[in-house]
Amino acid sequence: MRSILIITLLSCFCAAYEAKIFSKCELAHKLKTKGLDGYHGYSLANWVCMAQYESNFNTQSVNRKNANGSTDYGLFQLNSQWWCTNSKQPSANACSTTCSKFLDDNIDDDIVCAKRVVRDPKGMSAWRAWVKHCKGKDLSKYLAGCNL
Repeated sequence: MRSILIITLLSCFCAAYEAKIFSKCELAHKLKTKGLDGYHGYSLANWVCMAQYESNFNTQSVNRKNANGSTDYGLFQLNSQWWCTNSKQPSANACSTTCSKFLDDNIDDDIVCAKRVVRDPKGMSAWRAWVKHCKGKDLSKYLAGCNL
């Protein structure tokens, strides 16, 4: 009986560190409540589309394959050269945070940083996946059935 309790507690502890993978509609609702619908002229569907292609809605997504040696982190794949610091290379750290903060289940800081990204002249074009998969396309499917 005691071993069952220990295993159960360990399972709960391990589950706390698993990635949060949002559903399309769950993410859309969260982003809307945080003011991203229409932020700097980008519809909510643009944000959801971008997140799908950048991280597949996974908060613990990491991409280390950048040609310049930088790494992209989290739901929005925020880059270590420009937006956060990972102590492996110099960074502009424009969002004034460590990159590991973008890997937890709390995406509030990710959203604050994403807002910072789109205020730059490139806007959402800073995300290559958005340019390739979302820009200028019919994005209605990204909010379909979400009851917003």
